[in-house]
Amino acid sequence: MTSNPDAVRARTAAVFDLDTRLPAQVFRELADEAVFCEFDLLLTPDAWPALAALARLHGDRQVDLLVVEADGTTGPTLSLSVEATPDDYWAQVGFDSGRDVLESITIAARTVALTSPSGRWGCWGERDPELAVVRGFPDEAARHDWRARYGPCVDAADVLASWLPPPSAAGPSQPPTPPT
Repeated sequence: MTSNPDAVRARTAAVFDLDTRLPAQVFRELADEAVFCEFDLLLTPDAWPALAALARLHGDRQVDLLVVEADGTTGPTLSLSVEATPDDYWAQVGFDSGRDVLESITIAARTVALTSPSGRWGCWGERDPELAVVRGFPDEAARHDWRARYGPCVDAADVLASWLPPPSAAGPSQPPTPPT
């Protein structure tokens, strides 16, 4: 199911600063502790149950996705009911032989933002640095339960520990390596 692109863009812009990129603060108001996962996971059927569950936590009936930046596409938007299946999600974001490769959000998207009408949660993902950030859990217990059920996700301390090398006096540090 697709939605009015202007409405999706407006809802997304209320949650995120669409002109900002990581590591800067992309979330406007959400201040709870973030959960991190790999960008590529975000655009697979495996991600859909986690996204729908987060929307349901806030009483939302749909999930909006805005492609903020992409190769070859002009910022597609979509809205899916939380009742959609992982296959429905994949049909919208994935690649199939019936369309041009750059029409696939999974392949073309560089930056994506997902939220819902409540605006109480959001997921921001960027292909470079291969990271997705999720915020908007009602409380610590909900965040912990969501992580345990829908991982692999890590919290900020784990991201820092696994992506940043230990300080050394030997010179500049190496680029971060994503967690496995």
